[in-house]
Amino acid sequence: MGFFKLKEHGSDVKMEITAGFTTFLTMMYIVPVNAIIMSKTGMDFGALVTATALITIFSTVLNGLWANTPIAMSVGMGLNAYFTFGLVLGMKIPWQTALGIVFISGILFLALSFTKFRVWIMQSVPHDLRRAISAGIGAFIAFIGLKEMGMVVDNPAVLVGLGDFSNASVLLGVLGLVLVFGFFAWKIKGAFILAVLVTSVIAWVSGLAPYPTEFFSMPSSIAPIALQLDITSALTLALLPVIITFLITDMFDSLGTLTGVGFRAGIFKDDSKELQKTLEVDAAATVAGTLLGTSTTTAFIESAAGVEEGGRTGLTAVATGGFFILTLFMMPLFKAIPANAIYPVLVMVGVLMFSELSNINFKDISISVATFLIVIMMPLTYSITNGLAFGFVAFLILKLLKRETKDINIGIITLAVVSLIAFIVH
Repeated sequence: MGFFKLKEHGSDVKMEITAGFTTFLTMMYIVPVNAIIMSKTGMDFGALVTATALITIFSTVLNGLWANTPIAMSVGMGLNAYFTFGLVLGMKIPWQTALGIVFISGILFLALSFTKFRVWIMQSVPHDLRRAISAGIGAFIAFIGLKEMGMVVDNPAVLVGLGDFSNASVLLGVLGLVLVFGFFAWKIKGAFILAVLVTSVIAWVSGLAPYPTEFFSMPSSIAPIALQLDITSALTLALLPVIITFLITDMFDSLGTLTGVGFRAGIFKDDSKELQKTLEVDAAATVAGTLLGTSTTTAFIESAAGVEEGGRTGLTAVATGGFFILTLFMMPLFKAIPANAIYPVLVMVGVLMFSELSNINFKDISISVATFLIVIMMPLTYSITNGLAFGFVAFLILKLLKRETKDINIGIITLAVVSLIAFIVH
């Protein structure tokens, strides 16, 4: 295994494969979760299961071989929810056009991965605003999860209200929430997928959902969604802010994940070759994912589980990708999982992302106002784009009013101007 330089990294084959299996268990949930979320757009569920598994295998194995890092990749949580509920269901954009938007943002990210732009943009945006973006997306997807479970419902008088907790389906979602919170608090490996399976079994036994008649089958065809993206319709001024939103969010999400996982394990050094190559795979995978029929692909924070097990090289990622081949044949089981066993995972992911608020300096009024607007406006307007726009514009205005021009740079001005365009076009 000289290719992966195991000895140099203080690892061995057994440790790397064990780490890969651990990462697989912790992020296996993405296959059924992504399929259920994106199928709300009208896309074929079976095709989405296959496409999600394929892009996970492709991107994770490619990263192991190209970057030699233990980082697994798949369809990003948060942006898949924005794709479905924000663009397709919210803005009434056809899913083919939405895929075109993601494709364009992926091409831009890929091109910028070979330049110093990503360093420039990261240096332009304060750390606190990057954390606010993560927290805002967390609030947004948690709200979506609660809404889809029926715990939060429409209320003409006050916009939103409490759902019907006498409804068995809603109670199933509550049980799923308790399980995922509990399993995660107990630090059980594979907490997400275990909570989904236990909740599903309870639903099957109680008659809330039909038993799966079979557990394995040949993979579904991706023909209904593959190569269906509409790039031409996505190339409009009105959708430019959305394209930039996907680009920026994917960039921050990827760098945040890689910083948290990689630097902690001593895998990356500042702007290292390994980090550069991992970002290149991240961007290439997003482009490839749109061709298969999925939304933005990104590095997964669950890779930390494998790192904690001793994974230090690309062999961990290759092993993780190899284990995901199993999910190609599990479509009947995934199809039998009730939606309210899935959406609690969305809420828990939202909680984890929301926790970034604890690291923000709220003593700076410009930061606190911008953070508040980002976090509150994403769920209230059902749009990551709007949340970013409010936040960046507010930050710039307050810095100008306080005459703190040293904190203003071309990057912030550019993002604020793009945000203003988003408001004007909207």
